[in-house]
Amino acid sequence: MTTASEGSAHKRLTPTEIERAMESPGSVFGSPEEVLEHPELTAAQRIEILRRWQYDAVEVDVAVEEGMPGEDDPLLRRIMLALGTLTGPIDLEHLGPNKQHGLPGAAPDAKAGKRRP
Repeated sequence: MTTASEGSAHKRLTPTEIERAMESPGSVFGSPEEVLEHPELTAAQRIEILRRWQYDAVEVDVAVEEGMPGEDDPLLRRIMLALGTLTGPIDLEHLGPNKQHGLPGAAPDAKAGKRRP
């Protein structure tokens, strides 16, 4: 597994690693904070990677909630905090009704605090 190095020094990412991070963030990055701080990623890439990681973390939380083996992990909270740094706070009162919260890819309504139809 390739990960960004610890501390403030970041490993250079190849285009293949960036593409892999878009599909499986945890296979490239050790934490949401590494995504947030990586100097080679654009803001759009950071948001997309974190949103993918958010989706995956919610899937794990739902599985644990429904009785699958596992334990509570603060990863989802850390992802949401990192996303909030880039997009503004997430309006938790106006999320979609499903367990994935119905957040669209760009989530402009979540940022603006508006209800989606």
